Amino acid sequence: MRHVQLHLQVCYGRWTLSLPKEIADMSQTLGLPRRLSWPLVTVLAALETLALRLYGRDAAATTNLKLSSLVLSFGLFWLANLAVCGLYFTFIYPFYVSPTRNLPTAGGRHWLLGHFPVLYSAPPGECSRTWNKNVDHDGLLRFFMLFNQERLLAISPKAVAEITVTNSYVWEKPGVVRDALSTVTGVGLVTSEGDEHRRQRRHMLPAFNFRHIKDLYPVFWDKSREVAQAMTKSVHGREGQLHVSHWASLATLDIIGMAAMGRDFSAIRDPENPLVAQYTSVFEGQSLLRVFLVLGLVLPQWLIEELPIKRIRQFRDAMRAIRSVCQELIEEKRAKLQAQKQDKTAQPDVDILSIALESGQFTDVGLQNQLMTFFAAGHETTSVSLTWAIYALCLKPAMQTRLRAEVRAHLPSVNDAGAALTSVDFDRLPYLNAVVNETLRRYPSVPVTGRVAMQDTSVLGVPVARGTSVTIPQWAINVDKTLWGDDAEDFNPDRWLDARTSDDGGVTLNNTGGSNSNYALATFLHGPRSCIGAAFAKGEFACLLAALVGRFEFELVDKTLMDPDKLKVKGGVTIKPADGLHVIARVVPGY
Repeated sequence: MRHVQLHLQVCYGRWTLSLPKEIADMSQTLGLPRRLSWPLVTVLAALETLALRLYGRDAAATTNLKLSSLVLSFGLFWLANLAVCGLYFTFIYPFYVSPTRNLPTAGGRHWLLGHFPVLYSAPPGECSRTWNKNVDHDGLLRFFMLFNQERLLAISPKAVAEITVTNSYVWEKPGVVRDALSTVTGVGLVTSEGDEHRRQRRHMLPAFNFRHIKDLYPVFWDKSREVAQAMTKSVHGREGQLHVSHWASLATLDIIGMAAMGRDFSAIRDPENPLVAQYTSVFEGQSLLRVFLVLGLVLPQWLIEELPIKRIRQFRDAMRAIRSVCQELIEEKRAKLQAQKQDKTAQPDVDILSIALESGQFTDVGLQNQLMTFFAAGHETTSVSLTWAIYALCLKPAMQTRLRAEVRAHLPSVNDAGAALTSVDFDRLPYLNAVVNETLRRYPSVPVTGRVAMQDTSVLGVPVARGTSVTIPQWAINVDKTLWGDDAEDFNPDRWLDARTSDDGGVTLNNTGGSNSNYALATFLHGPRSCIGAAFAKGEFACLLAALVGRFEFELVDKTLMDPDKLKVKGGVTIKPADGLHVIARVVPGY
C-alpha cells in the first residue's frame, strides 16, 4: 500500500480530513458493520467476557470467577464497546469510510447532533427546499441526523426513478416509520413490504381502477353539495368567517366513509358525534405521531403504546372503537353481498370494502387494516389539499373569479339535488383540473417520503450501503426550477393548459405542466409503491373545490397572510397551515 497521506479540504466553511481511498475502502472490503447497533455491542461484550474467563492472564483464577464478577466484567466491556463503537460510527465512519462520504453535504451541521435541530424545528420539507437551492449537487446530496447518522436526499428525476421504480423493493419504509404508522393501519398497503405488499396491491387495484373511480363521482358531488350548503347555513346565507380546514376535514371524512365503507358518518351534519371525535383523535393527532416517531428511535413500538400517558391511552381507546365499527361494517357488508347474490336484480355496491370482500383475499383483520389505511391516507391528505387550494385562490382573486365562472357555466347549482353528475362533467372543466393539478404540485400534502436500502445498491452510480436511509422530498422536487422553470415556486394553473389548435380560443389540459420529466411531479410518487388512490383523491378534490368556489367568494381573515412568508405551517405526515385557514366566506348569488 502506498504511504498514507492526509488531505485537508474546505467544506462549507469547515476544515475536514479526507483519508486515501485504500484505507477508506478497507472496512467495506472486510465487511465491517456500518452503524452502531445494540446487538453488536452486546455480542462483543459477551465474547470479550468469555475470552477473559478462558484465556485471561491467570486462566485458573478466571475460570472460578463468581457470577457477580462475570456480570461486572460484561457490563464494563459493554460500556467500553459502546464508547468505542459510538466514537467510530459518529466521528469516523460517516466522514472517512462511508461509500457516500464524497457526496455534497448540507451546511450548518452540528458536530454531534447533525442537522437534527434544524430539521425538527423547521416544517417538514422546508430544509430540503433550502438545501436543493443552496447546495450544488447532481441529484443526490447528504445530511446528518443525531450522532451523525447519514441520510441521503434524492432530488433528481433519475435518482427518484431508480429508488421508486427500478429498485422499488430494494428500498423500504424505515422501520420506525412503519411501526408508528402501523399503530393506526396495521399491516396494510402503506406499511406492508415485499411480497405481502405485491399481494395486497394486486387484490386492491380493482377498487381503484378508472371505471370504479368514475362510479364514485356521484358520491363525491353529493357530499360536496352538502358541505357547501352547511357552510352557507353557517354564514346565515350571506357572509361570515369560516374555518376552511375544519369543514374540509368533515367533508373528506364523510366521503371516505361512503366511498370506503358505504357508511355515512354524518360528520357534516353532526360534527360532535362520538365516532367523529374518535376518528379525529386518531387521524388528526399528528403531534402524537411525531412523538411515536421520536420515541421509536429508542423504544419498541409495543412499549410506547403501553406507556401510562393520558394522550396515548385516549388514542388506544379510540383505535379500539374505530376498529370495532370497521368489524361491524365488514359483517354487515358480507351479509349484504350474500343477499345480493340471491337477488339478481340488486345493484352491486361500489364502495371499496365491497370490492375487497368480493376478492376473498383478505381476513377480517386484513380488511380492517385496509379500511384504516384508507382513512389514514385518504382523509387527511385531501383535506389538506383543499385547504391549500383555498389559500392559493385567496392570494389570487382573479384566478378565483375565473374558476367560479367556469364552474357556474358547466355545473348545476349545489342546491340542485336531482343533478346526476359524472366524471365526464368534471373532465370538461380544464381550469378546475388545472387548479387541482397546480395545488397538488405547489403544495403536496405529504412533504417528504423516507426509504431504507435493504441491501447494498447504488443510486446515480454512487455505491450505497445496506441500511442507508434516503429522503425523497416532494416539497422540494415539485418546485425545482431545473424541472419546472423559473416560475416553479409560483402558483400558476395555466402551466397545465394548452391553447387549442382550433380558432375558438379554448384551452385543453396537458399532463406535464410544462415540466421536462415524468418524475418532476412527486406528489403521488411513482412505481409499485405510488399512491394507489391518486385518481380517487383528484376526483374527490375536484368536486369539493368546484362546489365551494362555485358558491363562495373567499378572502383571508388575517390580511398579513397575503404574504406567504408570514404563513406558519406545521406537519407530521402531512403539512398544512399551523393555525388552520380562517377566511371570510361571501355567498355569491346565482348558484
